[in-house]
Amino acid sequence: MASNGLSGVEKKVAASLASVFGLRMMGLFMIMPVFALYGQHLEGFSPLWVGIAIGAYGLTQAMLQIPMGMLSDKYGRKPIILIGLVLFAIGSVVAAMSDTIYGVVLGRAIQGMGAIAAAVLALAADLTRDEQRTKVMAIIGICIGLSFALSLLIGPIATQALGLSGLFYLTGVLAIAGMFIVLLFVPNPVTQAPKGDTTAAPEKLKRMLRDPQLFRLDAGIFILHLVLTAVFVALPLDLVDAGLIKEKHWMLYFPAFIGAFFLMVPLIVIGVKRNNTKTMFQIALVILMIALASMAAFADNLWVLSVAVLLFFTGFNYLEASLPSLIAKFCPNGDKGSAMGVYSTSQFLGAFCGGMIGGGAYQYLGASGVFFAGLVLIAVWLFLTLGMKNPVLLKSYTLNAVFNDREHAQHMAAQLSELTGVVEAIVVVEEKVAYLKVDDNFNLSEARAVLGSVS
Repeated sequence: MASNGLSGVEKKVAASLASVFGLRMMGLFMIMPVFALYGQHLEGFSPLWVGIAIGAYGLTQAMLQIPMGMLSDKYGRKPIILIGLVLFAIGSVVAAMSDTIYGVVLGRAIQGMGAIAAAVLALAADLTRDEQRTKVMAIIGICIGLSFALSLLIGPIATQALGLSGLFYLTGVLAIAGMFIVLLFVPNPVTQAPKGDTTAAPEKLKRMLRDPQLFRLDAGIFILHLVLTAVFVALPLDLVDAGLIKEKHWMLYFPAFIGAFFLMVPLIVIGVKRNNTKTMFQIALVILMIALASMAAFADNLWVLSVAVLLFFTGFNYLEASLPSLIAKFCPNGDKGSAMGVYSTSQFLGAFCGGMIGGGAYQYLGASGVFFAGLVLIAVWLFLTLGMKNPVLLKSYTLNAVFNDREHAQHMAAQLSELTGVVEAIVVVEEKVAYLKVDDNFNLSEARAVLGSVS
């Protein structure tokens, strides 16, 4: 049996790639709590264009996420990641040098063209054993959440000290730091993980969209990031109107985000122990609705807004942490790369639409109109969850398979299916791998024995 812990190399992979991902996402997030406040000197400034500038990266991310992952299959992970970070740095400089809001929009769109998420996750898969891969992905996911929390702290403080241009230059520096980490600390892959585990297959995307459980989750991440982006178009301006000067916004955001992290833990624990993720999911959506309703109804009350921000981050943190895990559990065996490709595209497209809708709603309806629109969208998502199923608690394995021909591969799949604990087994001839979904009774050594035998 393989070791239950990460090897030294896998720890290095997790730390370095999580750092690269976190630095880049921090660069994207830091603008959110400050742009509406510090961008008012830009020519062409309006709430609509504020929303477009905040969300512009989402459109190019959504368009290029899957193609960049496919290019990493062809040309290698590291070159594509480095190209993406270079594009991000160029976009940062373009935004920093702009004295019009249209130039900032262009810079943010160029930042989004550095769509490296798929390539980073694929590289993480290449450099880790199949039984440890989930742990490494979880570390990367935690780092993304931490980068969002830090962006709420660093963004306002850095902008106060450096100005808006200085903030964009800082995001460029973070991208360059990410390039050094890739070059100096990320190991070079010797093998490549199966494509079904990492990057999207275009011919499978329609099937992912037609799956009712996956569609609910893709629609959910679209709505979640739409609402998040829209809220941050209006909330900073609303807090100023309620009496909180812009220099002190981090004093609300950061403690609220950290407090929300602890408040969401009971939802996760109860959902896992009782195997009732659906109910916890719906409770998180109700918490979001209460937060948005409070923001809409008490837009001029700082204390109510502060509690509403805490509740908003509680619901957001739980849903953001739960959705990727649910995608992995509901996706067809061997199609995780395609399922995550659709998921990531939906997430970034939601951010773009959130900027558009948030900016337009604020310009014509005010802050309360933005929060009410978000409330309606979360209610739509809550309705969609009525048909949601609780996932079966299974583990997934991707194992190398040794066989002579297609007939032998089919025989191998039949043998795997008969093993104790195996719920589903698929042997992919072209990739020479077997995808397994198993319960707690599964014995990994038995599967390896079947897959390593040549008849």
